[in-house]
Amino acid sequence: MIKSMTGFGKASQELSDKTINIEIRSLNSKSADISLRLSSGLRNYELELRNEISKQLERGKIDLSIFIESKKAEMPVEINIELAKAYHKQLKNLALELNEPIANVLQQVLKFPDVLKNERKETDENEWKLIKHCLNSALEELNNFRDIEGLSLKKDFETRISKINTCLEEIKTLDLIRINAIKNRIRNNIEDVIGKSNLDENRFEQELIYYIEKLDINEEKVRLKTHLDYFIETCNEKSAGRKLNFISQEIGREINTIGSKANDAQIQKLVVLMKDELEKIKEQANNVL
Repeated sequence: MIKSMTGFGKASQELSDKTINIEIRSLNSKSADISLRLSSGLRNYELELRNEISKQLERGKIDLSIFIESKKAEMPVEINIELAKAYHKQLKNLALELNEPIANVLQQVLKFPDVLKNERKETDENEWKLIKHCLNSALEELNNFRDIEGLSLKKDFETRISKINTCLEEIKTLDLIRINAIKNRIRNNIEDVIGKSNLDENRFEQELIYYIEKLDINEEKVRLKTHLDYFIETCNEKSAGRKLNFISQEIGREINTIGSKANDAQIQKLVVLMKDELEKIKEQANNVL
């Protein structure tokens, strides 16, 4: 069954000292376009995250956010006190040597390299397992969302393909009348110009057959019906988005050819209706996984 590329999932995990929050959303895209927003301690797992998302979601414009909120106060910055003391001592000695006043020494010391350190705590294996479990829950929710959207898309496709089929059946009926009307119109036009008595019936029939063959749409009608049936069959396949796009292009070719060869106002109106439905199908097919 087809799936939509649109989806949303979220999950959270409460630990004794922190909370894991995960949100993931996806939109349609020709490939797997993955964007990650992670807590600093998860950077080492970025490749593994991308591989897991690609495996489970296949493709789409995917945004993943993983944030770990600590429940206790943490010191985000540490001061290297021993190094700061060494810098301070050196500055005082330099001031005495140069006989210069010491001003704002502490501010100067804090600007020296490695005095202030941002401590980034890496995620350990146990915590990573919990994050992976939480991620799988969010991915499962997103995939369920995609399944539901896929059912809606399938129903919409079936409705629009049915409308095109109805137009095709009307074209088949009109086509029977069209050929006879064209024959009579050509005969009357020629008789008006050269006279009925001067019309060579054998030559007229030969030329008429050649002309009618150019206007014949029987092959296009058969191929269009085949493509419409194949489109509905493909809706029951997995990951059929690209395939549905290809089939819709073939449907469009047959509709265009019928329109160009029809030479009939009523058929042209039906062709316009079919094109309108097909454009809506193509828009929706772009969102199929």
